[in-house]
Amino acid sequence: MQPTLIVILGPTGVGKTEISLQLAQYLQSPIISADSRQIYKELKIGTAAPSAEQLSTVKHYFIGSHSILENFSAGQFEQEVLSLLEEHFISNNIGLMVGGSMLYIDAVCKGLDNIPTVDATTRNYWKKIFENQGLEFIQQELKKLDPVYYQQVDLNNYKRILHALEICSMTVEPFSVLRTGEHKKRFFNIIKIGLNRPRQELYARINERVDQMMEDGLFEEAKQFYVYRNLNPLNTVGYKEIFDYMDGKITLEQAVEKIKQNTRHYAKRQLTWFNHDKDIEWFHPDEKEEITRFIQNRLSQLQKNEH
Repeated sequence: MQPTLIVILGPTGVGKTEISLQLAQYLQSPIISADSRQIYKELKIGTAAPSAEQLSTVKHYFIGSHSILENFSAGQFEQEVLSLLEEHFISNNIGLMVGGSMLYIDAVCKGLDNIPTVDATTRNYWKKIFENQGLEFIQQELKKLDPVYYQQVDLNNYKRILHALEICSMTVEPFSVLRTGEHKKRFFNIIKIGLNRPRQELYARINERVDQMMEDGLFEEAKQFYVYRNLNPLNTVGYKEIFDYMDGKITLEQAVEKIKQNTRHYAKRQLTWFNHDKDIEWFHPDEKEEITRFIQNRLSQLQKNEH
């Protein structure tokens, strides 16, 4: 049978870890984590990384594998996972990837456009311009350099605008020309399983998880990395709100409420993104037997189609 990658995805806090551990044991496969924050070894509590016990149950890749001091992109993730799968499929033709980082999942399943990596000089150049001139100025620069992307981008998302400007100035091409959006052909089948819960249930779990993180020492963890607060890995929910408290902008109580609120917003964005993908089969995380049965049926189907 052609190798098959099973992808378990869903919003933050839905309960992917527990079911993925069970599936990994059932499929006798390690877990490839598709979480763009859990890859950082320094950030354990705020990213809800699997516990040492969970990690000892099943082999995991891309959990605590990199440092916040390293730059790591979805493009690198795509390359590293593909070479890992090539090796894995020699001995086991079923692989398992689990996570909620939309771009990381798409990078492996569909491929990213061949957009070059931005060098530090270009990044710093545009960063300084943004800091000195502000959002409106970079919006106008984008309008001049790439009017097509200017019409498509969220004009309040300064990161996206800066990225497009960096690429425009590096390649002397409009960013929109390089974004083909074409799906790359993979050497393996892909089965996507989405996990979701009713909204109130999901939001209650998110709120409880934030309270648990605070009890587990999230404040102390964030405090430890305050000096690195401008690095991209720390510009994330759970850390930036605590940094605002440490900067005297809000109270600690407000910071915790904001973490809950911003996590709920992120879950909503994840679901909006995933809902555009018609290849995903959705389940409640409690439907473990149904999920296993669905996987068995799809694998049998794929096997039949090959003969």
